[in-house]
Amino acid sequence: MSERRCILSGEHAAPDHLVRLVLSPDGEVMPDVRAKAPGRGAWLGVARDALETALVNGKFKGALARAFKTGDIIIPDDLVTQLDRALEQQAMDRLGLEARASNLLTGSEKIEVAARRGQVRMLMHAADAAVDGCRKLDQAWRVGEEAEGTARTGQHLPVGRDALSKAMGRENVVHIAVTNSKAAERLHAMLSRWQSYAGCANGGVCDASSLAQSAEMSTGHDE
Repeated sequence: MSERRCILSGEHAAPDHLVRLVLSPDGEVMPDVRAKAPGRGAWLGVARDALETALVNGKFKGALARAFKTGDIIIPDDLVTQLDRALEQQAMDRLGLEARASNLLTGSEKIEVAARRGQVRMLMHAADAAVDGCRKLDQAWRVGEEAEGTARTGQHLPVGRDALSKAMGRENVVHIAVTNSKAAERLHAMLSRWQSYAGCANGGVCDASSLAQSAEMSTGHDE
């Protein structure tokens, strides 16, 4: 798949790491996280904090005007929140679907056994997962993949256990293992885009403020 150019940074990246923006019929900027809306789109590849800065100093509006070739653009006051919610909801919906299709495992003991047997295709940790628990499962995964001595670790998600538990319809979901290769591929694109925007790309740990903001937005959205 060809790369796209971020309208703010100017850097090129695969669409998996970018968020597409579109204009509504009345010129309002809207997130198109599935990248399927018709018409011209603009691609965003910076983290949330960089977007917030660009909104304040006016660079974001200028970038949009150049991308859409019009100055008649309305930027909603809650655009950052809209992006947060859309990216999180897309990922949570996919996790729920994969869970119902029995493509995911939860529970540290089950995951550790599957990981050591080489049955885990993707490993994820809640943002509030204990460091020791993550380290133990990461090590089991490396053993199963014959990757001991490498830096391979599970991905830290931008939400905590409460959000994951709700999405999957299970209690106390702290760690998630994907056991199906196709499911891992489907999740990879959504998680890459979400993590990049949340500032914890490539499996990095999301900071506490990201987790708190996401938790507050999820609660408001569910109401």
